[in-house]
Amino acid sequence: MLLPSASELEKAAVSIERQTQLYKSELAGVIRFTCPEPLLSRINGSKLLTEFNARFPAIRVEFVMSDVYLDLSRGEADIALRSGEQADEALVGKKVGDSIWAVYASQSYVQHHGTLTSVADLTHHTIVGFDGALANHRAAKWFAVVAPDAKVGARNNSVLGVLHAVKSGVGVAPLPTTIAGMHDDLIEVLPPVQELQRGWYLLTHPDIRRTPRIMAFFDFVSNNVQMLRPILMG
Repeated sequence: MLLPSASELEKAAVSIERQTQLYKSELAGVIRFTCPEPLLSRINGSKLLTEFNARFPAIRVEFVMSDVYLDLSRGEADIALRSGEQADEALVGKKVGDSIWAVYASQSYVQHHGTLTSVADLTHHTIVGFDGALANHRAAKWFAVVAPDAKVGARNNSVLGVLHAVKSGVGVAPLPTTIAGMHDDLIEVLPPVQELQRGWYLLTHPDIRRTPRIMAFFDFVSNNVQMLRPILMG
């Protein structure tokens, strides 16, 4: 009576072993990863990727950069790291941190124009506006509410462009603390703005979510979020 059961158990064990070997053999290839350009160097030089590569040496993470969001539904990238509420309902993912924004000015700007003590002071200062692709960004909308009459010294259609404009001393603007914190010549003149805080999300398309290499990356990041959050939050 026990022989059939033992036989079935042996078959199940063999099946599991085959599936395991197949899974291991598929843990190889390239993951095309896209993220905001200012985070590229921090992620690339972090322990997160070093340890991922040590655990999965046959999987190579390749960065795909663009001035605009790449379309994961069209296969322009495999995985994206993005902040803010996601408009593309076709994507699936996981929150991995928070995007915190504060208002910054260059040291030269503060020397010539003074610092700020409250949001109300923005009306009396020159700001760097958000334009083009960023015209509807939450920072642009926030400016329109809190400082509608402020003088605009420059406008830009990318966060990096706004960053460089602020660094040049032309005006003040909200920036992600992670990015601004990398520049010693910038001064946080107003603390983090609650209205601008959003989540960071690791996203992919459901068609490839169960692909072994994609699963490996998602699971690894999920189990090691503590290594990623300092990169995202400064």
